[in-house]
Formats: sequence, C-alpha cells, structure tokens
Amino acid sequence: MAIQLPDGLVTPGLVVDPDVMDRNISRMAEASRSHGFSLRPHAKTHKSPQIADRQLRAGARGLSVATIREAEVFAREGVTDLFIAYPVWLDADKARRVRQLADEVSLRVGIESVEGAQRLGEALRGSARPVEVLIEVDSGTHRTGVPPQGVGELGKAATDAGLQVVGVFTFPGHGYGHAAQARRQAARDEEQALGEAAETLRGLGLDIQVVSGGSTPTVGEWQPGVVDELRPGVYVFNDATQLAIGTCGADDLALAAVATVISVPAPDRFVLDVGSKVLGVDRSPWVTGYGYLPEFPQATVTELWEHHAVVRLPDGVRGPGLGALVAVVPNHVCTPVNLADELLVVRDGAVVDRWQVAARGANT
Repeated sequence: MAIQLPDGLVTPGLVVDPDVMDRNISRMAEASRSHGFSLRPHAKTHKSPQIADRQLRAGARGLSVATIREAEVFAREGVTDLFIAYPVWLDADKARRVRQLADEVSLRVGIESVEGAQRLGEALRGSARPVEVLIEVDSGTHRTGVPPQGVGELGKAATDAGLQVVGVFTFPGHGYGHAAQARRQAARDEEQALGEAAETLRGLGLDIQVVSGGSTPTVGEWQPGVVDELRPGVYVFNDATQLAIGTCGADDLALAAVATVISVPAPDRFVLDVGSKVLGVDRSPWVTGYGYLPEFPQATVTELWEHHAVVRLPDGVRGPGLGALVAVVPNHVCTPVNLADELLVVRDGAVVDRWQVAARGANT
C-alpha cells in the first residue's frame, strides 16, 4: 500500500485508495466473467452505496448482504437485486420487513432449517411478489447450513410452505490458511457439496437455477462447471489477513486506518491514537499482532486498548516521531468499516471525497 496521506487529517479515521479499490473491483469482475460465473459481491464488507455502484457498473448482477437491515439500506439506495445470504430467523417485525422488501426489489433469502422455512413461508403468504430462497449447505466450515444429504427434506418443507426454492449456497470459510492447498481443497469441497445438493433437489423436481459459493480466499481456485455464482466480499479492500495468507499483495491493499503517533516511550516502541473501537480486535493464526503497517512492515501492533495501539519495532529500525501519521491495515476489514461513519477517499495526498458508511451498524 503506497497511499500518500494528506496533512491535517483528523485521526483516527479510515482512508481508501480509490485507484487500488477500482483495480480490485475490475479484476474480480473480469475473472468471474471470463470463467462464466455470475458475481454477486458481499456488501457487508464496505456497506457503502458508492462502492456498490462501482461493483454493479463493473458487471455484478446484484449484491449479497448479511442482514435484513443491510438489504433495506441498499434497496433505499436503488439496488434492485439482493440476496440475504444468511439463514434469517423471522420474528414478527422481521417478517413484516422482509415482506415489504419483497414488494420493492428482487429478493432472495437463505434458509437452513424446516422451522425457518415454515416461518418464512407464513410471513410471505399472499405477497404480491415472490421471494426466491436458497438452501444453505455446509461444505466443510461447520458454521451453518445442512449437509448435502439433508437438503431433500428441507427442499420439500420449503415447497410445502409455499416457497420457491431456486438454488443452494455455501460459505467455504475453511479455505483460510497459509497453504494454497487449503484454499484449493475448500473450493473442491464447495463444488462437491453444492453439486450433490443441487442434484438432490433437481431429483425432487425443483428448478435449481443458482449454485452460489465463492469467497475471497478461494479466488483463483474456482473451476467452472458446478458453481455458477460467486459472493466474495473482502477483495474490494483486502486486509492484513488476506496479505498474510497470500491472496493479495501489499499493492492490493485499498483501505487503512490512519493514526497519529501520540507517544514514543522507547526507541523500539511507539503508541498510536487508534484502538479496538476503530480497528476491531480480530486476530487469527495467520497474522502477527493487531494490524499491518505498510511503512513499517516488520513492526508489530502488540497491544490494543480502546484508544491506544502499541507498536514494537525490530532492532535497528527507526520509528516515526511524535505527531507523525501512520497507516494501519486492519486484520479483518469488515469490522472497522462497520465501526466508521465515513470513508475518506484519498488520491495524490488529498481527500477527494467522503463516502458515508450507510449500512453502518445495520445488524438486524
């Protein structure tokens, strides 16, 4: 990341390099298109209408979102094709909101239980526009989703509830890891699980039109044939985890938190005015510390409080002085974006735009 930070920035805050981001968007769109996949990027990463517009203009067929509220925000901003890629459990209020969304946009919703399907069917009974549903399949991450052999019962229950089952989806989250083999295996697991599930449902006479998977770590491991829709999210910015596991390079990092050096207690240590309330607290087996400093790639953010980050330098490396601006690439970019009110768009050392994080905190 070689973003030139403007003087006078109020810190901490999040800055975006639009040229790197646009390159990431274009690269993913072209890779998907050239291999015959539809692209439905996950907007929970950026939560921004301006970025969604760039993705759609680059060829995305619609957006994936994680919550009903995210869907409402993007529908309000003019996005007309949305997939809530989550096994939504409806209470009375959520049932009302899903039904209203169904009347406004082309809507798909994830299901993964008979009870959830029945609740959704009841909520949508008599709706003016149909809501298509996709059954979530567990392809090896063991988070949510039914095993491939369990989709038949769920497909029948959903149909009996009056729902239109049009596809299956999964999240190959077990593709995170240093070894390319892990990403490759996760992609193969995804194809096998989704393929088996889709054939089972077709055997019941269901018109399965969508086989949806994909994630940023499994980019480059996709094979045409079984999966026909991809839902990566983090690729738009990338982050320290993607850099650590090798799915992007430093030049592909498009977002960073900007902080000011507020203390230099020792030659090998300095403190920034950024903490967990900006960076989040994500750590993983693949990263060292709480973020990546492009200017000081061998440094480690060793300790994090709400408003302090302690950075330690290796022997012989000279650190920044008091008042200096320092960029910190988050370990997991989705959390800092959700904590921010806006993204500062920086080009050639100047703030050229400010993008509202419109779906910030849209967790319901």
